[in-house]
Amino acid sequence: MIPPEHKLYQCEQIRRCEDMAINQYNISEHTLMLRAGEAAFETVLKRFPHIQRMAIFCGAGNNAGDGYVLARLAQQYGLSVKIYQLKSPENLPSAAAHAAMHAMVDNIPCAWLDEPFDTEVDLIVDALLGIGLQGEVRGEMVGAINLINETELPVIALDIPSGLNADTGQVYNCCVRADCTICFIGRKTGMYTLDGPDHCGEIYCADLQLKDILEQLPFYALQLTRQTIDLPLPPRKKNCHKGDFGHVLVVGGGPGMPGAVALAAKAALRAGAGAVTVATRPEHITGVLPFCPEIMVHGVRSENELKPLLRKATVCILGPGLGVDEWGKKLFHAAITAQLPMIIDASALRLLAEHPQIDDNWILTPHPGEAGALLSCTAAGIQKDRFEAVEKLQKQYGGVIILKGAGSIVRTVNAENFVCIAGNAGMATAGMGDILNGIIAGLLAQGLSLSESAKAGVWLHAHVADQIVQRQGERGLLASDLLAQFPKFINGLSI
Repeated sequence: MIPPEHKLYQCEQIRRCEDMAINQYNISEHTLMLRAGEAAFETVLKRFPHIQRMAIFCGAGNNAGDGYVLARLAQQYGLSVKIYQLKSPENLPSAAAHAAMHAMVDNIPCAWLDEPFDTEVDLIVDALLGIGLQGEVRGEMVGAINLINETELPVIALDIPSGLNADTGQVYNCCVRADCTICFIGRKTGMYTLDGPDHCGEIYCADLQLKDILEQLPFYALQLTRQTIDLPLPPRKKNCHKGDFGHVLVVGGGPGMPGAVALAAKAALRAGAGAVTVATRPEHITGVLPFCPEIMVHGVRSENELKPLLRKATVCILGPGLGVDEWGKKLFHAAITAQLPMIIDASALRLLAEHPQIDDNWILTPHPGEAGALLSCTAAGIQKDRFEAVEKLQKQYGGVIILKGAGSIVRTVNAENFVCIAGNAGMATAGMGDILNGIIAGLLAQGLSLSESAKAGVWLHAHVADQIVQRQGERGLLASDLLAQFPKFINGLSI
């Protein structure tokens, strides 16, 4: 049974749930709005218990109606409230107009959005735009959003920060930067990837008593957490040897890049692989060995020298520091034809884009730029809809797809989407992708499936980085800082 809080939805599914509630279960739109306003007010009291004065920015749709309901509840509670509205009540949708009229009857002070803002408040409520935004914010809304951000006052957003695409997490031209967001009915995918985490702040969710209806609909993705990963690594028998835990081969390390293969190789060992071999340029042997003497290192000049190493391996990492020169191309073509489970990254992804093929026995780990190369578009094109991108990548190349970035997305062999909610900005540093490849390969070598290895590897990578950052902060985090921490977490999670 998957806990509801781990499920993520897109706007289409949320609208279907609302439609079912109204048309099949006779729950009025006004009732849903009352529930949303009540949930928002409860969240305000929980998150900001000491506030006395509140400013509520109301737009032109039902999101505004939620704001008007919240305004009435706050005033009845004894708080000082002022509404900044875009439209008069008669120009709002029916349920929102009803809520606005009640606020007028209660004599809640109102001003137009373009009137001067009274900064003597403790909290701003964003009820400008809901989940339907599909393009740039226009008109007076732009000024209102910029004003909210410029005040630097605490902000709570209702359902979604205004300006954020609830499906994709994209900010088009401006967006409210909230301290917390109370989303309604279900958690939206866009809150957890791309720009979403920077704008939503702390996320709360109120199901508006529609949980049973929402359960009838398919979720779009799951949060990648300890509860949604599988790590079926049983206790090791005393009578065992290194061959029982797989042999990882790391292919890469072009000119000036021996560190990439060294990091990936040591990460595979730290994840529990029985043995790890590096195939790199001969001149890099002396650079890799001191980093980790447990690694076996071979200098290879051609594909013929690589093939015997491929035959001994159970898993291959192809790409860290590989390069796209003749040496890199030869090793790429030799490795790509081997019948091995494979993790493909970095230069190897760009070579794969030049020689596309489909295979269900590999994991591709692109960042947006590499994903763009694979799909013949720009990184910006990938970021417009990261979920669509992983779907296209899997359709064209097969296997498991990991689209890295804020809110990394793992698409499994069963076409399930998982969004990693762990991780931090300190991970934006050289070598982090190599560490991720090694962790995944080490798990794969021990018998986990492609999907299990990808999910567990992505979560462990981000979770361990978070634990370190809690102690030392984000700036100055090194990829190698993660290595010594992995055994503790992997052994703690194994069955």
